[in-house]
Amino acid sequence: MRILLLAGTGEAAALAEACARQEGLEVISSLAGRTAAPRALPGEVRVGGFGGVAGLEQLLRARAVDRLVDASHPFAVQISSHAAAACRAAGVPRLRLLRPPWPKQAGDRWHEVDTLAAAAALLPQLGQRAFLTVGHKELAVFAGLERVWFLVRTIEPLAGVPLKRALCLQARGPFALENELALLRQHRIDVLVTKASGGAATYAKLAAARSLGLPVIMVRRPPPPDGPVVSSVAAALDWLRRP
Repeated sequence: MRILLLAGTGEAAALAEACARQEGLEVISSLAGRTAAPRALPGEVRVGGFGGVAGLEQLLRARAVDRLVDASHPFAVQISSHAAAACRAAGVPRLRLLRPPWPKQAGDRWHEVDTLAAAAALLPQLGQRAFLTVGHKELAVFAGLERVWFLVRTIEPLAGVPLKRALCLQARGPFALENELALLRQHRIDVLVTKASGGAATYAKLAAARSLGLPVIMVRRPPPPDGPVVSSVAAALDWLRRP
């Protein structure tokens, strides 16, 4: 069975490694190419876009792909939508591997919003020194908040920052709770802005905000395209084993 895996997440890497240990599963892992030093993956790896729905459909047919697993980031709306359309056109079964969102716990002061624009509108009401962890492509939404100071953390280095008052950090998780607490205290952060990405690697910032009693603006996930969804690598592997 030949599988096209839309990768770029820890879950995708774990699934690729699990498939490599299984007889009869050949995986082509596809990376968008936005990360300079991605995690090494077993088997064939391709980097770059597909050229829209038509390009992805063409690849599915040309490579005789039997199944597609979309294990891209929970906020990767475009590629997930394109994958759903291309698989329908090519008649290829598709599965969405989507890690669970973070559960809200007692003591959390979450303010949930549907968009980054809504997060930017709410932010000045909750704080003036914000820890912003929404990805390097999303910063422009907050550019008009000239009275807010931002601590921005991204995986990739930033070529330019559209924020008037900001300090930028480049770091990759997992992050430890004690380090996140120290970071928030050092920079006198009074509000956290993040997306409901889920996963253990970056959860410590939420635990630190809870410990310090800080408000969190949480951008809800977009709904996935229609179709089967699983939340674990084990469940995805079970789906691939089915005849």
